[in-house]
Amino acid sequence: MISFDLACIKNHNCKIFAFDPTPKSIEWINRQKLPEKFHFHNYGISATTTGIVNFYLPQNPKGISGSLVVHDAVDKGRTINVLMKTFDDITSELKHNHIDVLKMDIEGAEYEVLEKIIESPITIDQLLIEFHDRNFDLPEYKSKRIVQQFSKKGYFIFGASDTYEEVSFIHRTKLEI
Repeated sequence: MISFDLACIKNHNCKIFAFDPTPKSIEWINRQKLPEKFHFHNYGISATTTGIVNFYLPQNPKGISGSLVVHDAVDKGRTINVLMKTFDDITSELKHNHIDVLKMDIEGAEYEVLEKIIESPITIDQLLIEFHDRNFDLPEYKSKRIVQQFSKKGYFIFGASDTYEEVSFIHRTKLEI
């Protein structure tokens, strides 16, 4: 669950800021012995709302990942209230004006959140995104629009999974071109 984060701390001596409003994730994190450079916040990221919102729980009761948006993997009849904050509110609260690596897996809410992040004055060197196009029955993948927007903002894809669900971007200022 946080092996990537712990490896970054170990190998790069960096601070990690993690965010997750999911009850099972919060319980799991609270049972861990974490390094002091790992900063966990028990709220999620939202495109437009800072405050308490409806959060859809997974269809599978043993599942962990819920979502702000209705899609094939959530139960529309099972919701809880969770705290969410916008990217601008989070970066302002933490006094961040630059992010080295932003890793995001937010179960279908990434499209709207990424559109807000693209317009933010916060500089980001790399983005590691898991897209959830598979959860939506649409004629065209939502991720296609996001990739085009990031390209216009100077980002290049430097890695992708075989399914193209996980895509890694790097800003042109970090490349020797």
